[in-house]
Amino acid sequence: MNAPTHATHLIPEIHQREVPQALVDALKARFGERCSTALVVREQHGRDESSFAAPPPSAVVFAESTQDVADAVKLASAYSVPVIPFGVGSSLEGHLLAVQGGISLDVSRMNRVLSINAEDLTVTVEPGVTRKQLNEEVKSTGLFFPIDPGADATLGGMSATRASGTNAVRYGTMRENVLALEVVTASGEVIHTGSRAKKSSAGYDLTRLMVGSEGTLGVITAVTVKLYPLPEAVSAAICSFPSIEAAVRTTIQVIQMGIPIARVELIDHNTVRMVNAHSKLGLREEPLLLMEFHGSPAGVKEQAELVQEIAAEFGGNAFEWATTPEERTRLWAARHNAYFAAIQSRPGCRAISTDTCVPISRLADCLLESITEVDTSGIPYFLVGHVGDGNFHFGYLIDPTLPAEREIAEALNHKLVARALSLEGTCTGEHGIGLHKMDFLVTETGAGAVNMMRTIKQALDPKNIMNPGKIFTL
Repeated sequence: MNAPTHATHLIPEIHQREVPQALVDALKARFGERCSTALVVREQHGRDESSFAAPPPSAVVFAESTQDVADAVKLASAYSVPVIPFGVGSSLEGHLLAVQGGISLDVSRMNRVLSINAEDLTVTVEPGVTRKQLNEEVKSTGLFFPIDPGADATLGGMSATRASGTNAVRYGTMRENVLALEVVTASGEVIHTGSRAKKSSAGYDLTRLMVGSEGTLGVITAVTVKLYPLPEAVSAAICSFPSIEAAVRTTIQVIQMGIPIARVELIDHNTVRMVNAHSKLGLREEPLLLMEFHGSPAGVKEQAELVQEIAAEFGGNAFEWATTPEERTRLWAARHNAYFAAIQSRPGCRAISTDTCVPISRLADCLLESITEVDTSGIPYFLVGHVGDGNFHFGYLIDPTLPAEREIAEALNHKLVARALSLEGTCTGEHGIGLHKMDFLVTETGAGAVNMMRTIKQALDPKNIMNPGKIFTL
């Protein structure tokens, strides 16, 4: 396999392309006050949750319709200027950075639920609809959308990055849950992929091509996704363990026994300590699993009892159960607040987040060796994981003013990814490639596969204006 670039060179390459004043004038003529060149607006749209920095875009266009998106892309195409789609800015791999300049196309105002088809368990939304907004809109139907990446991300962004999150072990990822898309291509043409039918053999699967393309092939302007019946009963539980290994071994056995657990999240003792301080909780500062069970009351009770028996075999203790929504929210606050709790634990730090995923049988091997490495390094870190599907995240907390800390963190990340790939895993389970993992993509898939991706990109975007500089370079 190809060796990835040395860790200290994973800084984005900045190759700014000219944005002619004539284009800015044309955008302002078309969009009026919805085209902004104010520095504060451009800076807001020129950063995400990654640790990278790049110059802001030259302008920000706030789209309110598919026609707005099409017109903005057509104007940008006429001047060969990059277009970077923007939702809420929660991506972690530099997806939103204008590394080649251009305009940021903000679709957050495209936030309408277009149609709810409760009988077919589907809903169609504009790309700026967030997951929490969607669930609020459909709750009266007795249905819900289960994909939960933690942040209140937009459905457009979640589709573009092929997001997943805490419920993936039961309900899958965006790959399995997106049925159809409306997309504005690099030429400004509006196309439709897929349908509301649950299956199709009609031609190339363009929906799957666009899901996970990270804005490099087009701008998503509508998404049709699956909905699921709200479970009759939901129960959550926290269980502490004497070691990370005990928690992981419990998870592996739960999955291999086929227990239909809905969520199973690992939080290490560092993260528990940070969350306790941030959210004023009193969790035992030991590794813990945070679990959730969905189904009938009898089914949930049976699942929970089986998992408690398995956990006890590995030293699991201090089970805490929650059946009311308020109690479950309190318990899940530990997981959802982990990132921000970690950031606040070291004022002024930035987090370099990892995102490997391995087959469940290899999870303990990958995770335990990686913990030993980071403990030895001296870099502060937090660890959380959607361990039910073999996906976990280290967050290395570095001082951005100390290059040596970044070098150590990137070296740790390289070792982690190399280990995951050697165990037949992947360099990213859900965050995407963006800027940070381009070399890893070549290592994982091989030069031939990446060249095929380049061929598709060049065919669909010959001027290389759709979020250029992400996933791979041309």
